[in-house]
Amino acid sequence: MRIFDPHIHMTSRTTDDYEAMHAAGVRALVEPAFWLGQPRTTVGSFVDYFDALVGWERFRASQFGIAHHATIALNPKEANDPRCLGVLDVLPRYLAKDGVVAVGEVGFDSMTEAEERVFARQLELAGEFGLPAMVHTPHRDKAVGTRRTLDLVAEVGIEPGMVVVDHLNETTVEMVDDAGAWLAFSIYPDTKMDEHRLVRILQERGLDRVLVNSAADWGRSDPLKTYKTGQAMLAAGFTDDDVDRVLWRNPVEFFGQSGRLMLDYDTTDRTAATFEGNSILRGERTGA
Repeated sequence: MRIFDPHIHMTSRTTDDYEAMHAAGVRALVEPAFWLGQPRTTVGSFVDYFDALVGWERFRASQFGIAHHATIALNPKEANDPRCLGVLDVLPRYLAKDGVVAVGEVGFDSMTEAEERVFARQLELAGEFGLPAMVHTPHRDKAVGTRRTLDLVAEVGIEPGMVVVDHLNETTVEMVDDAGAWLAFSIYPDTKMDEHRLVRILQERGLDRVLVNSAADWGRSDPLKTYKTGQAMLAAGFTDDDVDRVLWRNPVEFFGQSGRLMLDYDTTDRTAATFEGNSILRGERTGA
C-alpha cells in the first residue's frame, strides 16, 4: 500500500511518527499552515513558521523517506487578529516557492466578516499563482459554513476543481459534490470522521475527487489513520486498485495541478548518519 497523506501537521509530530508512517507505506504528504495553539502576535512569527515548513520540515521528512510538501496561508482563526493581517503581504513570497502546492488552510472558523475578507483575498491569490486552495470548514455550524464557503468560491471565480473542502461529514458531502469541488475527510480517533463512516460514504458515492487524510496535529490524533482507512476499505470489499486510487492517485491528481509536486525529491534514508550522537542531521559537515 502506497500512501500520500494530503493533510497532516508534522511540525507537531515526532520522529517516531515519521518512522511509523514510512513503515505503513506513507511516501508523500502535504503539511498545511495552521494555528499552532498559541496565538501569534507578529508577522515575523509567521515568517519563521513558513520558513520552517518549506525548509527544515521538508529536510526532516526526507530523512525518513517521505516527500514533504506544504500549503501556505493565514489560517481562519488568526484572520480575526488585526496584528496578523500583514501576513497577507508576505504570502506571495512563499506561494512562489518549490514544494508549495496550494494556498491553505483557508476558510472559516467563527464565520466573521474579517475571516471572510481574508478568505476571499487568499482565494484570489490562489488564482493569481495558479495554485489549488485547501479549505478548512468550521467545527461549529459546519453545514452553514460549508455553504458560505462554496458561495464565496463561486463569487471569487476560482475553478471548483482547484478547491478541496476539508473536514467533511455526512451533512456536507452532497453540497460540496454538487459544487464540483474536491471532497476531503479527516479521519480522527473520536471526532470529525472515522474510517468506517468514510467507507460507507465511498460505497454510496464513489471514489472520484476524494482525499483522505489524518490531519494529525497537537491534539489526540493518529498519523496512521490513512493506512487504517485503506485496511477498512479492503475489509469492506474494495480492491487494492481502489485503495491506491484514494490514498495515492487522487492526491497526486489534485495537488499535481500546482505543477510543484516533489515526488522525486531526494528521500535517501539518512537516519543512520549521526554527528556526536545527534540522530537529526543539522546540515552539511565539512573537514575532518
